[in-house]
Amino acid sequence: MISVVEPATEQVMAEVPRAGADDVDAAVARAAGAFGKWRAISPGDRAALIHRLAAALEARIEDLATLEARNVGKPISDARAEMEMVAATYRYYAGAPERLLGRTIPVAGGVDMTFREPLGVVGLIVPWNFPLVIASWKLAPALAAGNTVVLKPAELTPLTALELEGIALEAGIPEGVLNVVPGPGSVVGRRLVEHPDVAKIAFTGSTEVGRGIAEGAAATIKRVTLELGGKSANVIFADADLEAAAAAAPSAVFANAGQDCCARSRILVERSAVDPFMAALEKAVAAMRVGDPLAHETEMGPLISSEQRSTVASYVPDGAPVAIRGTIPEGPGYWYPPTVLAPVSNDDRAAREEIFGPVACVIPFDDERDAVAIANDTVYGLSGSIWTRDGARALRVARAIETGVLSINSNSSVRVSTPFGGFKQSGVGRELGPDALDAYTEVKNVFYATEED
Repeated sequence: MISVVEPATEQVMAEVPRAGADDVDAAVARAAGAFGKWRAISPGDRAALIHRLAAALEARIEDLATLEARNVGKPISDARAEMEMVAATYRYYAGAPERLLGRTIPVAGGVDMTFREPLGVVGLIVPWNFPLVIASWKLAPALAAGNTVVLKPAELTPLTALELEGIALEAGIPEGVLNVVPGPGSVVGRRLVEHPDVAKIAFTGSTEVGRGIAEGAAATIKRVTLELGGKSANVIFADADLEAAAAAAPSAVFANAGQDCCARSRILVERSAVDPFMAALEKAVAAMRVGDPLAHETEMGPLISSEQRSTVASYVPDGAPVAIRGTIPEGPGYWYPPTVLAPVSNDDRAAREEIFGPVACVIPFDDERDAVAIANDTVYGLSGSIWTRDGARALRVARAIETGVLSINSNSSVRVSTPFGGFKQSGVGRELGPDALDAYTEVKNVFYATEED
């Protein structure tokens, strides 16, 4: 059995059967058996079923949000927003079955046309930091395109995925189309990656694990989508609205206790603006409310586990340049205070590695060229922000920074209708928006000869 621990109390909140390789094989067989019927459902009827799933999820938003908040330790307000996004994701992709358009291509001797065909059985491996919302980013386009799915939630946070499986059946999604298999990545994840009847793996997690998945998938030439680590830069020029940039910076790093691949954990500040920015940032960090995830006013909860807390703490050893440190509750819970290190060199370990916790590094820069060089001096390229009142500079820097998702005078990263994914070692492929459907279909070309003999 898997003992699911509530991070805010350190108490077991549920026991879940632990799947093994045989369970994966059975789930893949169910998905393979359901594939023919699912892909044969007319586009309009498949769209209607996905709309019904969205409606069923909307009816359960509060229950699912509470379960996610307890299981992950995230604030209930964040969990509620995530559940709203889950439902919105199915609503968006419910429009896709009737819009999987092909092309006709002018050729000699006949008509050439293309079709977008589903892949078959798709394996989804999702992380513990945003369990249901990231599962839905993958699942919704996969179902819309006509695939069947085996979903492996993280061992630490399987509860909302298991709820989703039941909700899908109640909404009319046929048996075998969605199969949830909780268990360790070393067993369940590995078997999914290596299984010869799985056509694709979509994975979100660390770059290190992503490398192993890519290697394993290569043996059977599986298609892969990999959304991996990040060390995103929040670039703040001296001409920016420094108060607004400083007020927005904490949530861009400390939301979900910093356990976010999009966390803008490198705060690059033009040297002449460092002092006023730091003064404003200190006020913003001091005002952050860290506490009970189920309290409405909470803005940051605990880390997922004691192991994660120890890992995060290793980046702030004795003697580290701690410039700002927030407060945390006393008593049980895997708490770690929001922490700002400054000034930091981009060569320091805390600035190079993905911490996955509430620790930010403030790195001064001299000019636009220096800012771009520092922002790009990383193996990652997932997200980031640019703060300036100079529109031309904003666009120059946005084009120059090697990252997949950027915001100007904002720290937002994700919308259902726009593509999300990274450059460099932050991943392969795109999720969300219309681009996600490309990752769950193959293009088939058909030539029809029309010339008479």
